[in-house]
Parts: sequence; C-alpha cells; structure tokens
Amino acid sequence: MRLSDVGELGLLRELERRGLAQGIGNDAAELDGDLVVTQDALVEGVHFRLDWIAWRDLGFRAAAVNLSDLAASGAVPEALIVTFAAPADTEVDQVVELYEGLAEAGVPVVGGDTTRAGLLMLSITAIGRSERVPGRGGARPGDTVVVTGPLGAAGAAFRGGRFLRPPVRLEEGQRLAASAHALMDVSDGLALDAARIAERSDVRIEIDLDRVPLGEGAELADLGFGEDYELLAAVPEAGGFHEIGRCLEGSGVALLHEGAKIELGGWQHFR
Repeated sequence: MRLSDVGELGLLRELERRGLAQGIGNDAAELDGDLVVTQDALVEGVHFRLDWIAWRDLGFRAAAVNLSDLAASGAVPEALIVTFAAPADTEVDQVVELYEGLAEAGVPVVGGDTTRAGLLMLSITAIGRSERVPGRGGARPGDTVVVTGPLGAAGAAFRGGRFLRPPVRLEEGQRLAASAHALMDVSDGLALDAARIAERSDVRIEIDLDRVPLGEGAELADLGFGEDYELLAAVPEAGGFHEIGRCLEGSGVALLHEGAKIELGGWQHFR
C-alpha cells in the first residue's frame, strides 16, 4: 500500500490507529491551557512556482497559510518559527525579500532553522492562544453553514498563471470561535473541507452553491481548487457571515446548483 493509495487523510487515520499520533483531526494542536500550535510547509513545485510568485509575496503567503489555521482555532497569534531550506546559490537579497514578506503578516519570527536543499522549502510553526477552539467535530443538525468571504479566486488566479495573497481572517476567527460548533479554513476546496466537518461531526452538510460568494474571475469549478483560506463554520446563527448551507441528520456532503446535485473536486496530497 502506497501513499497514493490512501491519501493524506488515510495516512493520518493509520497513524492514529497505530497510536503514533493523536488529536490531529483539527487545524491546530491544543496544548496545556490556551496554547494553540500549528505547522505548515510550502515546497517549491508542489505549493508554488517561483516564476509565478515574487519572493516577498511567497513570504507573506507562508505566514498567512499558517495564521489561517490559528484563525480557524479562534486564536490570537504570538510567534512564528521558520525553517528555511534552499539551494546554496540562492541570492541573499531574495531571502531578505522573503523574510520581509513574512514580517508583513505582523507576527514576529522568534526562531527556526536554515539548511541547504535542492529546492526551496519553507516550514513554519505558528503559535497562538485561544479561549475556545471549536474544532471540526461539533457541528449539529440545524446549524447554519457560513463562510467569511468569497471563494474560488485562488483557482481563477491559478488558471491565469499566478498566485493570490491569502486573506488572514484572525478577527473573524475569534468572533466565530465564541459560538461556532465547528470551524476550519478552506484550504483544500469547499467540498472536501465541508466533508471533513461532516465526517468528524457525524452530520450531513448541504451547500447551496448559488449562495456561495465567488471571488474575482471565479467559476463554480474553481471552488474545488482550494487555497482560498476563508473560514468555514457551522453556527447556531449566521451572525452577518455569508450563509451557504445547513447541517442535517445523516452523513456526507451534498452540493446543489440550481436545485441539482453536482460534484466538485478538491486538493489531496499524495494523489
């Protein structure tokens, strides 16, 4: 059995089954007290192309995708720890630009590591604090499904040979965390991420795609691309956020467009 057979989620389930990992079903790890920690890696050729993105924008992107997980935990960020790997012939000025992009996120870099590698790679650990982390497993039948902003713009940009700067929804995450029954960010596509909430919460989620706000230039198919980094939540009340669906008894996810069910893809590592 290969990674391509089981995919990312299958690998995580296997590690949990064997007792080699625990509590890895949410966007971030909750440690003692109110401490929240998350980690994401960006690898050249997998998550970005240097001919499509500036070094400064890459730095901001690396910080933002990690802060998005803190936002999905309702956390206030405190620090970033950065591992930077690159070929030895990389220009120092380019690395400085990248770290300037990291600094634009407004969270201090307090440590990390540097190493030589054949390709550029950034691995960031983001640390924050949250009074309440909803996680993915608490959605209930009767909940309203909301998003914090438009989706699909990242997919539209990718079709045009570029990457967008992700939004950072920290304030929205803190507001949602106060009452949400389930909360995560949309990083792998609307259908796939909604399915993660449905599976962990043991509910059925119905999403009306005609109510999903679309980003600039986006088409419905772009909702399967991911990398929008808006927040997706199951809440008792919409609270001013975009209402796109509901939670019901049952299992799985149903996507409706003009009343008919359709399918959307999503990003899955190793497949």
